[in-house]
Amino acid sequence: MLELFKDFFMFVRARKKFWMVPLFVTLVMLGALVVFSQGSAFAPFIYTLF
Repeated sequence: MLELFKDFFMFVRARKKFWMVPLFVTLVMLGALVVFSQGSAFAPFIYTLF
């Protein structure tokens, strides 16, 4: 998993596509939110955001 992040940041630095970093971070955070809220009592409140 760490290799994926390393490769992504090397790609961004080499191709000068720095606009992809906030997009990638946002997608990772949303994915983590969905995964960690699956079994919690807050799941109905989170799903209303989508």
